[in-house]
Amino acid sequence: MAVRQIIRFPHPCLRQKAEPIVHIDDEVRVLATDLTETMHAAPGIGITAVHIGVLRRLVVIQLQGHAEPHISVNPEIVWSSPEMIRHMEGSVSMPGVNDEIERHARVRVRYRGLDDQEREEEAEDLMAVCFQHEIDQLDGIFWVDRLSKLKRDRLIKRFDKLQRTRP
Repeated sequence: MAVRQIIRFPHPCLRQKAEPIVHIDDEVRVLATDLTETMHAAPGIGITAVHIGVLRRLVVIQLQGHAEPHISVNPEIVWSSPEMIRHMEGSVSMPGVNDEIERHARVRVRYRGLDDQEREEEAEDLMAVCFQHEIDQLDGIFWVDRLSKLKRDRLIKRFDKLQRTRP
């Protein structure tokens, strides 16, 4: 297992839709382990295969205080609450910048586990935000796309400046 290189914004992969995983095999399990290690090294609380340039629908989320990562193969939101919440978001592909995004307060997500069993669960608050954020990424929607044009342009300029000043 290995920490993989995270692609950086504005890499074109971050705007592409990931392909469904048809068979959950050892290759997918290794990818999930690599994603978990890469997310921890970043550090981050969520990552998709897209973040390492692999266009497959695989998500790893691990919130603080949770002993094990939540691994979702082909996740999809099947229901969203009408209530909305605002949360600071960022990305392992755009480190050093974040902004507040409005998302549904609760969602129900259907996915497959690494054991190939279909699951459905409801998530709220930060976990709901993470599911929406990572599933957006699988659909080629980078989190800054949820900002107004003005906020997005300012944030991208700030990120570009950060990238120029880093060794």
